[in-house]
Amino acid sequence: MNPIPTLAVTRLTVTRFRSYASARLECDTRPVVLTGENGAGKTNILEAVSFLAPGRGMRRAKLSEIERIGDSSAADWTGGPGWAIAATVATPTGPVEIGTGRDPAGGESERRLVHIDGRPAKGQIALAEHVSVVWLTPQMDRLFLEGAAGRRRFLDRLVFGFDSGHAGRLTKYENALRERARILRDGPVDPAWLSSLESQMAETGIAVAAARADMAARLEAAAAQGVGPFPAPGIAIIGAVDALLAGRPALDAEEGFRKALAEGRRADAAAGGATIGPHRSDLSVTYRAKDMPAELGSTGEQKALLIAIVLANARLMRAETGTAPLLLLDEVAAHLDEGRRQALFDEILATGSQAWMTGTDAGIFRPLGASATHVTVAQSRLCHAEF
Repeated sequence: MNPIPTLAVTRLTVTRFRSYASARLECDTRPVVLTGENGAGKTNILEAVSFLAPGRGMRRAKLSEIERIGDSSAADWTGGPGWAIAATVATPTGPVEIGTGRDPAGGESERRLVHIDGRPAKGQIALAEHVSVVWLTPQMDRLFLEGAAGRRRFLDRLVFGFDSGHAGRLTKYENALRERARILRDGPVDPAWLSSLESQMAETGIAVAAARADMAARLEAAAAQGVGPFPAPGIAIIGAVDALLAGRPALDAEEGFRKALAEGRRADAAAGGATIGPHRSDLSVTYRAKDMPAELGSTGEQKALLIAIVLANARLMRAETGTAPLLLLDEVAAHLDEGRRQALFDEILATGSQAWMTGTDAGIFRPLGASATHVTVAQSRLCHAEF
């Protein structure tokens, strides 16, 4: 067993979740390898683990879309319809029991319930106090080519692992942003209420921007140490609000942001939002050795940069908090050459991360041997395998 203090799922039970009527997996703190044919249900298990953290899971699906179809006989954790996940999570402070699922009230409910150690939690944000999860999926291969929203979400997920309050500040900022946009659009325009909302946006927005900037700088430093053949990325946050913060005290940046919001009310009313703020920031990544923006690199180079960032994050969390995050790596190893694949495995074991990895070829994961828990997945059934 790994002596490094770990964050690990040691028991996972899913009910009416995607392709699973029900399934249970017992494991220890080692990495978990799930192998099987395409469509066997491997990624569904990773998605279930992703719901142990705040948010919409790694597929960002509607909660009503996740529920298994055609199995009304199954009951969830509350005894009614809906999907559910239950897990025992080993943490440095002891085991934590987590239960979560769609509100079984029926209909198209998009409310997610959370229980921690048998007690209802006030919201999903409570999960961030116990679990940090980072994932890479095949869909993220285009992260550097598509819109900035996906890159912001990716970075925010990394920030959550160091600062559980980041999720709450994001929510508070976004609520104020929406309310201000509604008032500017529909009225009545109350200058005092708008000023209050803009003050809230300035305070929380600069805090969000500062956390992202700090995360980017620390990630870049950690990645510069290098992991074998993976490239060292340049990492920065760009945007108008980020420029306000650069080299200035936070209070000065807040005042500048607040002033920009007040002066931009007319334009924002026409645009239906806010033309400045952390909701418009972007994560900029470069291939430092080639002085090349990540989006101009090959598919393989972009994937290698993403993996380098995730591994740097795990190394950084291990160094600063003593515990690496859960890593969900969907079909990642199959697209790496032998050298990078071995470097990935070695770094996972070195940081003590419980990485959940999927693939169709069990032989790819043979170098992990007894250092990992190997599970065969077939028709949404899980079976431990020996290596």
